[in-house]
Amino acid sequence: MGKITQNQNFWRRLIVRLRSLQAAVLTLAISTGLLVVLTNFQVNAGVREQERNSQFIQKNYPLPPTLAQWQDKTNSGDYFDQIKSTKVGYLIWSRFPVKVKIETPTDINEKQSQIWVNSVSQAVQEWSIYLPLQIVEKSAIADITISRKAPPLQREPNGKILRSRSALTTYDLYTENNILSHRFTILLSPSQTGEYVLSAARHELGHALGIWGHSLLNTDTMYFSQVRKPPFISVRDVNTLKQVYEQSTSLGQN
Repeated sequence: MGKITQNQNFWRRLIVRLRSLQAAVLTLAISTGLLVVLTNFQVNAGVREQERNSQFIQKNYPLPPTLAQWQDKTNSGDYFDQIKSTKVGYLIWSRFPVKVKIETPTDINEKQSQIWVNSVSQAVQEWSIYLPLQIVEKSAIADITISRKAPPLQREPNGKILRSRSALTTYDLYTENNILSHRFTILLSPSQTGEYVLSAARHELGHALGIWGHSLLNTDTMYFSQVRKPPFISVRDVNTLKQVYEQSTSLGQN
């Protein structure tokens, strides 16, 4: 009988230890999960809180005058069906001008740096025909920041490195004075030179202005791949941009 009691005590202690270990593992898993969430969504913490409170009410804004006046007399069509919405609706700007900061490169000589800045500035000027844009000096007030920096490498699940990207556009969501807003960061690879700098800047700005997708025609500036003869902003690009701005969004409202 004493042996049975001793065995019972042994198994009880073992079960208690296993439960403690299980709790510790569970706690570690939860902490790690929170760490990942905070690492990936630190800027979006206020946005996630608003998501829980269902405060994202989408609305439509009047078209900017530049787009409202746009008319396609050629019936060239668009590629709006390729444009993605997000959890907060379409990535539309509602306050103009949209402020663009072009960071001056410091890793090349002054002449090359100025050529690069001029190419990116030209892309901004080209898009400003269709949406009011303003180049600013202060990063703190910029809606879009453009830098000469290599985008991070992409990896497949098996660890294999995919081909390097020539450019990358990302956005962050944040709240200020209870208004949901967004800002973009554009990275243009230093490997891009000559007319390809202008082409990449033109393409990535299209994303940052709301065309969150690609065209399937290589005659559009938002074509999904770089081509030997980079196209200008096409009628189809502008038709698509206009249709994007006719959609609803939760951005830029109380």
